[in-house]
Amino acid sequence: MTASSASVIGRLAELYGRRGTRKKAENAAVGGLCASILLADWVSSVQNFVQVFTLVYFLLIFAYILMSWVRLPYSIWLNRIQRFLYDVCEPYLRIFRRFIPPFGPIDLSPMVAIIVLWVASSVVVSILDRFH
Repeated sequence: MTASSASVIGRLAELYGRRGTRKKAENAAVGGLCASILLADWVSSVQNFVQVFTLVYFLLIFAYILMSWVRLPYSIWLNRIQRFLYDVCEPYLRIFRRFIPPFGPIDLSPMVAIIVLWVASSVVVSILDRFH
C-alpha cells in the first residue's frame, strides 16, 4: 500500500467511521433537517385541507340557501341533491338557529354560520402556521 492510498483510506475512515457510516452528529443533523422538512410539509398539507374544506362547506351552504329560495320542479335527481344539501348543512345551521331568532322571513343563521366557519378556519390556519 502506498502512502497516498493510505492517506485517502485514513481520510475516508475519519469521515465515515470504522464501519462505513457517517458520524453520529452529522446523522443527527441530517435527520433533524429531514424531520423539519416533513413537519413543514405536513403542516402545509393540513392548512390546505382546512382551507379547501372551508371553501367547499361554504359553497354547500350557499347552494343550500339558493335551493331553499327557488322552487324547483320535482325530479328524482334534484330531490336527491336537495336531500344531500339538507343532510350536510342543516346540522351545522341548526346550532345557530337555536340562538338566533328569525326576523320574519329572513333567516340570519347561515350568515352567522359562514362567518363563524371563516373565523374558525383562520384561527386553525394561524395556529398551524406557528409550526412552520
